[in-house]
Amino acid sequence: MFAQVQQPEQLAPHELDEYLARGWFRMGQTIFTTNFVHFNDTFYSAIWLRLRLTEFESGSTQLKLFKRNARFRTEIKPATITSEKEELYAHYKESLAFEPSASLMQLLYRGTNLPSVYNTYEVAVYDQNHLIAIGYFDLGATAAEGITSVYHPDYKKYSLGKYLIYQKINYCKQLGLTYFYPGYFVPGYPYFDYKLSIGKNALEFLQLNSRQWLPIQSFSPACIPIMVMEEKLVLLQKLLAEKNIISSVLKYEYFDANLVPELRDAELFDFPVILLFESSVDDHSNPMVVFDPQDGCYHLITFSPVWLTGSTSISTSIFSSHVLKMDQEICHTPDATVILDLVSNHFQSTTK
Repeated sequence: MFAQVQQPEQLAPHELDEYLARGWFRMGQTIFTTNFVHFNDTFYSAIWLRLRLTEFESGSTQLKLFKRNARFRTEIKPATITSEKEELYAHYKESLAFEPSASLMQLLYRGTNLPSVYNTYEVAVYDQNHLIAIGYFDLGATAAEGITSVYHPDYKKYSLGKYLIYQKINYCKQLGLTYFYPGYFVPGYPYFDYKLSIGKNALEFLQLNSRQWLPIQSFSPACIPIMVMEEKLVLLQKLLAEKNIISSVLKYEYFDANLVPELRDAELFDFPVILLFESSVDDHSNPMVVFDPQDGCYHLITFSPVWLTGSTSISTSIFSSHVLKMDQEICHTPDATVILDLVSNHFQSTTK
């Protein structure tokens, strides 16, 4: 599955390490993984990152940043949430172009008062006695994950977001940890690109098809799953058109429905790009085609609409009318012509 969430009642340090190594990450008190995200009706791949701390070295950028911010006081200690930190977060939210979590309490704990399953630390930065930045990170046995970094907009020129990340990394390296996980970056969506400039020589990305961590220097468009999925389905669409079979390559809006904790056991359909035939939703006998970059194969499947959403996307390239669930797989193959023949036979038999 491309999108999953779990809600552990407890989480040992080595278990957090194992989750992180598989491309999972903390969300409130749950832990999740996803390979795709969408912003403003545009769909992207989420590429997980990690730093090899044993190879991370302070570069000129970090040294200049630390020199510029030397007048500020920095403290690292077990995390707490206070009214002062919530007020800082509220100021930070105002500067963002998207809607983040309502509060730090909601972001870290989803508003619950139950004990956290994570060993969370904070980096707090003060201008004299005035809190100007706060960052949170979780410690495992040999790894750590950076959760969030916020700062007062009045101090934007000091690059405090990066400064907090460097502070977290240095602290984790001093502890003798092996890896630091900063989350994902999103090719084509520059908001997350700052992560690519921190410790680039020690930076790795998780390749979806091999499930291996590779040096970021080897990253290429071929490593962007959603681009591969679209290219493969558009190729098949052209072959189908030559046989007068009309199809549409669409983005599926609810690919991440499995990330809703209450739906995590429903195993809903989670491919973000689909090839759909006319009347496919109304006629359950009609198939759908997806391409899975994990096995390099087309999958011809049947599906069911679980419920009608009552929502219709403004974009005609996005399927949003139903939440879907896969019924069964008819065939999987890396060869588009095999799918072409099966689909052609299907529609010939249904028109007789």
